[in-house]
Amino acid sequence: MGMIERIAGWAGYEKRAAEDPSWPALAPGLGYYAGLSARAAENLSTVLACTNAIATALAYVPALVYLRDGEGNRIEMPAHPMGKIVRGGVNDQMTWPDFLEHFVASTLLTGNGLAVILRRGNGQLAGFRWVPWGMVTVAELSSGRLAYDVSDGRGNTRRYLEGEVLHLRDRTDDGKIGRSRLSRAADTVSGVTAANRHATAFLDNGAAPSGVIEVPGTMKPEQRATLREGFQARHGGAGKAGSTLILDGGMKWTASQISPEDAELLETRKFGVIELCRLFQVPPPIVQAYENNTFTNAAQAGLWFATFCLAPWARKIEAEFARSVFPSGGSYELELDLSGFLRGDPATRWAAHKIAIDTGVLDPDEVRQVEGWNPRPAGREPAPINEPAPGNAEGQADG
Repeated sequence: MGMIERIAGWAGYEKRAAEDPSWPALAPGLGYYAGLSARAAENLSTVLACTNAIATALAYVPALVYLRDGEGNRIEMPAHPMGKIVRGGVNDQMTWPDFLEHFVASTLLTGNGLAVILRRGNGQLAGFRWVPWGMVTVAELSSGRLAYDVSDGRGNTRRYLEGEVLHLRDRTDDGKIGRSRLSRAADTVSGVTAANRHATAFLDNGAAPSGVIEVPGTMKPEQRATLREGFQARHGGAGKAGSTLILDGGMKWTASQISPEDAELLETRKFGVIELCRLFQVPPPIVQAYENNTFTNAAQAGLWFATFCLAPWARKIEAEFARSVFPSGGSYELELDLSGFLRGDPATRWAAHKIAIDTGVLDPDEVRQVEGWNPRPAGREPAPINEPAPGNAEGQADG
C-alpha cells in the first residue's frame, strides 16, 4: 500500500466518500470536531462569506492566455482553445466563472479542488469538468504518481492520472494532499460553532425570563398556574409587547436583567468573526464586519484583500494550469488579471498614469489599454485640456 493510500485510509477518505459526499472538512486525527463537514462549516456565516468573497472575486477577474516569445515578450492569444473556453464556458453546463468559483470554494473548504481536463480526439483542449472532492479517492502508484478515482455517485468509478486533472491544493502536510485550514484551526472553528449554538439555544429556549411577579405569602399550585397562564395570554409574545400590566393583591413586577455572561455572548460572536477572517486572510470589512471600521481602513481593505489574499491564490491557479493544461515546457500561460483590484481610487490611478506617461514608461494608448479601452483612432488627437468652450473664447463676447 502506497503512502497516500495509507494516509487516505487513516483520514477516513473511503468512509467519507461512502457516507457523506459533502466530505468532512476535518478528518479523524486531523482535528475532526463533532463531525462538522465542509457543508456544515458554511453554516458559520463568516466561513460562507469568506469563501464566497475569495471564490467569486477570482471568478470575476479576466482570465487571459498569453504566448511568451523567444525574446521574453508576452502576446495575448484570444484564439487559443483556453481563451475560447473562458469566453464560451468550460462545458455545456458551466460558464468559466461558475467553474472557477466551485473550484476555488472546494479548495478553501476541503483543502483540495479537482477538475477533469476534457480533450478532443486530437488531444486539443475542450473544457473542464469540476468534481466535488467528496467523490474522489486518492492513491499513490508504484511510480510515485497520484491516481484519482472519481465516483459518479451511481456506483461507477473512473481513474484519472496526474496530467488528466487539475488539482488545486491548500497547504499540505505531505506535499500531495491539501489540508483544510478549517482542520488546522479546529479549536478556533469549534469555539465559534459552540458560541453560535449557545446563542441559538438561548434565543430558542428563552432561558432568561423577562421578569418576575412577586406575591406576598404562599400561592397554591393551581393559583400559580392560573396566574402564569393568564399573564402569558395577556402579555406574552412580540405582538403584545408594551401592553399595560395591572397587578393587585400586593403583587409586584420586577424586570429581569440579562446576566453579564449572556451580555458577553454578543461580543464573543463578534470576536469569532475576526478569528475566522484571519483563517482566510480576508479583511473584516470585505465580509461586512464594520465594528472597527473607519473611512481610511475601509478604503484600503480592497487593496489589502487583493494583495495578500487574492494574488497568492491567483498565482497558485496559474501555476496549476501551467503544470497540467499547457504542454510541458511550452510558451503558453494563463493569467488572472487582478489589475482592476490593484488600481486604487480614480485620483491615485490617474496620477500614476500621468507619471508613467511623463517618464516614458507608457504611452497614452497603453494607458487606454490598461483601462480596458481601445487605442485612439488614427489621426484623432486629444482635445487640449483647457480648451475654451465655443462662443466663450478669450476676447469674444457671449452674444
